[in-house]
Parts: sequence; structure tokens; C-alpha cells
Amino acid sequence: MAFKLSPSSKNSGRRRSFSPMSEINVTPMVDVMLVLLVIFMVTAPLLTTGIAVDLPKTTTSPLTESVEPLTIVINGKGTVFIQETETPLEELTNRLIAITQNNKEAHIYVKGDKTLSYGEIINIMGLIGAAGFTKVALLTEPSQTSSKKAVKG
Repeated sequence: MAFKLSPSSKNSGRRRSFSPMSEINVTPMVDVMLVLLVIFMVTAPLLTTGIAVDLPKTTTSPLTESVEPLTIVINGKGTVFIQETETPLEELTNRLIAITQNNKEAHIYVKGDKTLSYGEIINIMGLIGAAGFTKVALLTEPSQTSSKKAVKG
């Protein structure tokens, strides 16, 4: 609590009286908020992480879609992810149906690490196809350019 000195001419020889201030000093609070804002602005980009997948390189035409497609990622250990959420293989089709709201025409891209066997990736694509999804494609890394490529599967 802050106090204000109020010297009076009558009480010059006596003790001074203190009265409470009715104003709040917001400057320290603003300083703290600005520091927190800067901290969050610096750390927020560092929080976005992805799944490390070493995609095979190929020469195909680049993707030109305006809507972000649903991506299934299989890392080098064989773990399956929907976007960035780890998903057990037994629940893959049920989660895909729930996410797409049973839209069998939804675009689904499969990103498989190049160290995986062909059979593991085809097994996942077979599960997706057996669930009724018709637009499934494999993603690869471009060999010369910097954009993502798709190979229809």
C-alpha cells in the first residue's frame, strides 16, 4: 500500500501524517506483461515440432492444393502418426473415419521413411483403402526443387 506525505503548515513541528493514495501505479505491471509477451513471442516458434521422417527423393510434379490434406506418417521405427498424433495401427481406420467424418473422398497422404520396407507402407495403404478411402497418395521429397511431391498410389 502506498502512502502520500502531506506536510501541513500548522503541524510543521509535529510528526507528519500519512494518508493513503487512491491511485494505482500500473507501470510495473505493464513492464512485466511486456516481458512475458516477448518471452512467448520468442518461444512459441520453438514449440512447433514435427516427426522426423527421411522421405525418399524422386522427380514428380509438385502438389497444388489449397486445403491441407490429412497426412499419415510412418517413421523409421514403424510408428504410425495421424498428422502429429501417434496412433496405434489397430485404431488407424477408426480414427481416419472419425476425423474425415466418414468422407471417403478425403485426400490422405502417406509419408513413409525410406528405411522402411515396401511391405510396411503398402500394408498401411491397404488398411486405408480397405476402410473405403479412395484418394490415397504417397509423399516424397523432391530431388532438385524445394516443394513437396506426390505419387498417386
